[in-house]
Amino acid sequence: MNTKSSQHSPTMVTLAEPRGFCAGVERAIEIVERALERFGAPVYVKHEIVHNNHVVSTLKDKGAIFVDEINEIPTGARVIMSAHGVSLLVRDQAQDRNLEVFDATCPLVTKVHAEVKKLAASGFEIIMIGHQGHPEVEGTMGQLKSGILLIENKEQVAKLKPANPSKLAYVTQTTLSTDDTAEIITSLKIRFPDIQGPKISDICYATQNRQDAVKLLASEVDLVLVVGSPTSSNSNRLREVAEKYGAEAYLIDGAEDLDPIWLQKHSRIGVTAGASAPESLVQKLLTAIKGLGASSVRILPGAKEHVRFPLPKSLANKKQDLPL
Repeated sequence: MNTKSSQHSPTMVTLAEPRGFCAGVERAIEIVERALERFGAPVYVKHEIVHNNHVVSTLKDKGAIFVDEINEIPTGARVIMSAHGVSLLVRDQAQDRNLEVFDATCPLVTKVHAEVKKLAASGFEIIMIGHQGHPEVEGTMGQLKSGILLIENKEQVAKLKPANPSKLAYVTQTTLSTDDTAEIITSLKIRFPDIQGPKISDICYATQNRQDAVKLLASEVDLVLVVGSPTSSNSNRLREVAEKYGAEAYLIDGAEDLDPIWLQKHSRIGVTAGASAPESLVQKLLTAIKGLGASSVRILPGAKEHVRFPLPKSLANKKQDLPL
């Protein structure tokens, strides 16, 4: 139960910092926009480029066509692989159809793909911690034909039956809850003392930073509104973290989903956004909250992010687009 103040003073809005777009999302969106500018519509995109309804709708209006299967794309057309990454099978299918491929896979997801291949080449059986059916998980597990097992929670650790417990390693989806994942890893290490993990956490810097910011935010407000689409893993985790740390929380696509009753029940409102949600949606939400009586807005201190990922050389047209 939330024990924070529930007196109905004029509503204070507190913004988490950092929030919204990460470097991988910015890069993926720019790849689609550059391809459309250079080649014109249509440009095909395998899966949603990022999990945000507003972003996908905007790119559709510019001429992007989103597909679930490679066979939906005409032979010889251009295709962009989403930020979540794809399996080797998908890449082979694209080659078979003679598609011109532009890879928008987040470099931090590519890092996990490389880990999986290296571990498999060294004879390790791999456990992936992630959400079944998520495109990032499908892409990562699809780097191998076999030898990789999926678990979603610590309860499933007891059910694992690896071929050789002494030759076992784990990787994780990049957008998981850091707290929940730590519990799963602890359970794995207890059951399999020899298990190996990545030297640097697979959970990306942006996921970590946004969850840390929400923990601080939830300690100071009564209600947390997370701007993000229902399909966004990292946005869902932000809502869960806010609830775990004592605030009532809702995941909303934008201002249109704001329920005025929430503001009648709570005097201190916190706002954040998932890594695939544009800042414009946050500002529209703030305008809506102000229209319902908010008296002030403040920004909490948080980690400063200066990460920038270069565009593929085939789409870079300025010197500053290329890596130093």
